[in-house]
Amino acid sequence: MEYVNYILLALLILFIIKRILPTKGVRHISTAELKNELQDKTKQFIDVRTPGEFKGNSIRGFKNIPLNQLTKRANELVKEKEVVVICQSGMRSQQASKVLKKLGFSKIANVKGGVSAWR
Repeated sequence: MEYVNYILLALLILFIIKRILPTKGVRHISTAELKNELQDKTKQFIDVRTPGEFKGNSIRGFKNIPLNQLTKRANELVKEKEVVVICQSGMRSQQASKVLKKLGFSKIANVKGGVSAWR
């Protein structure tokens, strides 16, 4: 019976690690790098925060597609173009990067630190 507890603990640890580790094939950029990339019209910029958060403080050029709507609204994005993803701190955008990867997007950049790090 005790080995079942070890297996459950191992699965829990694996689950937590998978959520924290960066997604393979996703570029991680700083807000300083983002400032240069915002001029690039070949890229798509999405903010995965809630509409309320987005209204309160957003970066010009970003489109609001909340994380919980991303799978349904991914058709608003072009798979061949790079998608730059931001949220408040970088956690939701990391999740969004994983979702986009699973949906077949190959060029994804996650903004480290999110809007909180933006100056």
